[in-house]
Amino acid sequence: MTTIAKADLRYPTNDAPAPGTTHEIAPGVRWVRMPLPFPPDHINLWLIEDGEDWAIVDCGLAREEAKQHWERIFAEALGGRRVTRLFVTHFHPDHLGLASWLVERWKMPLHITAGEMLMARTVHAQGSDTDIANRVAFYRANGLDGDRLAPFAQPGNVYRKGVPEVPSAFRRIAQRQPIGIGGREWTPLIGRGHAPEHACLWCPDLNLIIGGDILLPRISPNVSVWPLEPFANPLADYLGSLANFADLPDDVLVLPAHGLPYRGVHERIVELRAHHAQRLDKLAEALAQPHSAAECFRYLFRREIHPGNLSLAIGEALAHLHLLEAEGRARREQDSDGVWRFMRA
Repeated sequence: MTTIAKADLRYPTNDAPAPGTTHEIAPGVRWVRMPLPFPPDHINLWLIEDGEDWAIVDCGLAREEAKQHWERIFAEALGGRRVTRLFVTHFHPDHLGLASWLVERWKMPLHITAGEMLMARTVHAQGSDTDIANRVAFYRANGLDGDRLAPFAQPGNVYRKGVPEVPSAFRRIAQRQPIGIGGREWTPLIGRGHAPEHACLWCPDLNLIIGGDILLPRISPNVSVWPLEPFANPLADYLGSLANFADLPDDVLVLPAHGLPYRGVHERIVELRAHHAQRLDKLAEALAQPHSAAECFRYLFRREIHPGNLSLAIGEALAHLHLLEAEGRARREQDSDGVWRFMRA
């Protein structure tokens, strides 16, 4: 994720709820904020009044601290009413992590897109020797070696730390197939690139959209190529899917997963497109000389890349390189060491 925020966005409130409490952000919609142990340091989650019950949208990372915050909310904020549905925007651990716990806690269904459910189960199942070998080969082929490559050879599955279990069944969310919650229609609008089939939930009656990670106010979502699909073009997917939000009203209230709720979605989309266009142009200019993905960091990132962020940095660099390649602005060759190097077409 890269910090970009120049658009003139309007923020209705700066008053985020403390962990374990809620704040009404619209009629029948409550804002929940949970701490995270990594940047960004929080995630916004949402409660929607659903008749005599409540629905949750996104649930937080699987941590005992987060469970305690939820239990306090259940005891103090919901007026003794039940939670009967869980909606998850996408498969990432800070959004899906506590899904199994909540599904079992309330004996309720999980609603998620098919693409996100299948990706969650796929990533959760990884960890075999073959998976690890594929991971090492991917990062080696994109310019990592020595100490920077060694962590990727370690056994284990980091995803399971944030998502100990994935629910065994789900109800499908689909693009523009309205869902009734609390007597109102919520229309799913799909964003791609950051995740395969990320669901944002738009409620015309309330003039708001739960935007997840697609429409963040101050940072661009991470858009990466991963070892599972090493020749993917996720940045094209992300930029293309922004057209799905073209019909939103200018003054729609965006409820993002990180940062503050805001108005100004179309200005923000223009800014996100311009941000990536600038990065693509800068990278294309640098490809006058051949570069591996790992050699492109200085053209894309302002901060030093630490070991814990290497996979994200390689993934984002490749996302930009693959889009340049698809546009005919770059080509690739594999050198004698098996490393892919990109250059101007």
